[in-house]
Amino acid sequence: MEQRGYGAWLERYQWVAFMVALVLFWSGASAQIRYSISEELKEGTVVGNVAKDLGIELSTLKERRFRIVSSSTESLFQVNQNDGILYVNRKIDREEVCERSSVCLINLKTVLENPLEIHYVSVEVLDVNDHSPSFPEKEKRLEISESVLPGARFQLLAARDPDRGPFSVQQYKLSHNDHFRVEVKDRGEDGKMPFLVLHKPLDREAVRRHRLLLTAVDGGKPPRSGTLEISVDVLDVNDNTPLFTKDEYTVRLTENAPLGTMVIRVNATDLDSGLNGDIIYSFGNDVNSRLRKLFNLDTVTGEITVTGQIDFEEKDSYLIDIQASDQGPVPLTTEKSVIVKIIDVNDNAPEIEITSFSNAIPEDSRPGTTVALISVNDLDSGLNGKVICSISEDVPFKLVPSLQDNMYSVVTKSPLDREKQGHYDVTIVAKDAGQPSLSSIKTVSVVVSDVNDNSPEFSLSPYHFYVSENNYPGASIFSVSASDRDINENALISYHILRDSGEENKWASFLNINSETGNILALKSFDFETLKTFQFQVVATDSGTPSLSTNVTVNVFILDQNDNAPVILYPVSTNGSAEGVEEIPRNVNAGHLVTKVRAYDADIGYNGWLLFSLQEVTDHSLFALDRYTGQIRTLRSFTETDEAEHKLVILVKDNGNVSLSATATVIIKVVEPKEAFAASDVKRSVKDEEENSVTFYLIITLGSVSTLFLISIVVLIVMQCSKPQDYSSKYLQDVNNDGTLCHSIQYRSGDKRYMLVGPRMSIGSTIVPGGNGNTLVIPEHRRRASGEVRS
Repeated sequence: MEQRGYGAWLERYQWVAFMVALVLFWSGASAQIRYSISEELKEGTVVGNVAKDLGIELSTLKERRFRIVSSSTESLFQVNQNDGILYVNRKIDREEVCERSSVCLINLKTVLENPLEIHYVSVEVLDVNDHSPSFPEKEKRLEISESVLPGARFQLLAARDPDRGPFSVQQYKLSHNDHFRVEVKDRGEDGKMPFLVLHKPLDREAVRRHRLLLTAVDGGKPPRSGTLEISVDVLDVNDNTPLFTKDEYTVRLTENAPLGTMVIRVNATDLDSGLNGDIIYSFGNDVNSRLRKLFNLDTVTGEITVTGQIDFEEKDSYLIDIQASDQGPVPLTTEKSVIVKIIDVNDNAPEIEITSFSNAIPEDSRPGTTVALISVNDLDSGLNGKVICSISEDVPFKLVPSLQDNMYSVVTKSPLDREKQGHYDVTIVAKDAGQPSLSSIKTVSVVVSDVNDNSPEFSLSPYHFYVSENNYPGASIFSVSASDRDINENALISYHILRDSGEENKWASFLNINSETGNILALKSFDFETLKTFQFQVVATDSGTPSLSTNVTVNVFILDQNDNAPVILYPVSTNGSAEGVEEIPRNVNAGHLVTKVRAYDADIGYNGWLLFSLQEVTDHSLFALDRYTGQIRTLRSFTETDEAEHKLVILVKDNGNVSLSATATVIIKVVEPKEAFAASDVKRSVKDEEENSVTFYLIITLGSVSTLFLISIVVLIVMQCSKPQDYSSKYLQDVNNDGTLCHSIQYRSGDKRYMLVGPRMSIGSTIVPGGNGNTLVIPEHRRRASGEVRS
């Protein structure tokens, strides 16, 4: 360990001794000279004679290899080995060689060999004003708030000039302006530092950006300069209140505008910038919730749009307060009112109100009687609210305008008649004058109350009733019916039979009537053979006050029933039997009229239509009886073998449903012609007496039949005038000259017609069921042949 430490110390000692000896050697064998040259000299410019200035033999320079050994400056200077002159090898830029030194010295080391000599040469490069001042950037942007007070200083970057000393930047100049000036602070080796000083307040709204030109000037002659463009952006301060573009906002909006319709766009401006100039819109604090439901305000664009139902009738204008606020730290706000005037649209139909005076109006009310009051109202305005009323139907009512607007009276314009129309629905049409117009309809129900102004009306006038004889006393035989066009008590009818002492109403005492139903009762039984027709008056009276009544004539026709048996007129009845003797000559030919059986029946029609037939006869080959006339004739001539006396029993029968009959006996004596003539004279005298009595009865019968026939004809004419005929009938009048009633008049109750029937009706004629078997109906082909047409 000790040997190792000793060796290290010895080694360090030897190194120090070597360095000391080397220094002593160099200090004795070297020298130093100094030259001064200007920068930017041309290549080849002589700096100085180094060999001469160092005292070195010029002849030995080349031999001893005189040279510069400083590698860093080898390219700047060069030495000539022949004469020892130091010259500039290339142009020297002091600012490049000595960038940061105030004194620019270039140290050169020259070497001579054999013996070794080292000499130092210092070349000072003097500055030349070959550079202009320059700023680190061409443009400088500053942001200064407009609220900065005058006197504020803003440091700027100093200009740099590679030149030194007096050739460096000596001063700064600022272009002319009203707000800034420049101050310079000397920082010694760091140069002069410029400051931009505010000496007048800024207003961004007046000038947003200030453009300045800062000039740095060096001390050269002539001086060089460099410039810097300074842009001062004035930062905004929220010192301006938003201003609306209009002093007053008024807009017209149509009612019922669709949702989303833009009403108006308000606009406000703020001279500030950024958030201080960004405006938002809002409703004023006084805007109620109802307005907020009707309108919406876009906070960014300021558009007011419709969000609810706009109704002119509810409100015709709206006042909306709008606020415009900026978004500065302390927002500034301006208020403005928007007046929205609503334009009326014809969107309301007229409203009709009806006030009726009563539920019904009497039918005898005079024209001009007020029925109801009409009040109309239209919520629209102007022409849209102008209403005209009218009645749409043709009714006996009219509208009369009142002194007060939109008031009308419904009055009668013509007499009323409840029986024609008892109820009216009067349609009131109210139409406004808008475009397009709107209308409303309302109905006034008018009931016409009854007044007893109508007398009862019978269903027929006169009445014709047909009653079969032999009716039951106390039974209803027919009824009358009347109606009244009035109602209620005015139409409640009671009936009674007019009874007076007149001859026409004498039969009314045998009748009674139900006052409520009009059923008429017969208090006695009628006999056709005694009474064939009569008439009376029925009175129908209503219950109105005063009551009204109507009379009707009732014609009653008694219908015949087969209640009378035939009566033999010849031969004359004696002792309850009809028997006669006839004498005829034996020499009569065939067809000789022997005699004629005469009979009559008090009944009429079929009931009185008599048929004759032979019940007994001694010789059927000699005599024949005409069925309809009762004539007895010979069928052949008498022979010698024929008996002289013959008995004929003749049955006379009517045609009733239950026929009645009578018999007559005729004794025929056959005599010689002379006897016959004698007997004939005697017989003729007797016969004349009989003929007189027969004629008397025949006259009575024909008078009755003629009277009944005339009455029937009158009735038929009345019926034909009152209603269409179903078919017509022919009335054949056939009365035998021999006194036998051959035709009868029969009434058909179902068709209410008369027909004449008689023995000469054809065999094909039939009796219609339901007509009591008394009406003979002619077959269709026979009616057509005879000219009768059934409708």
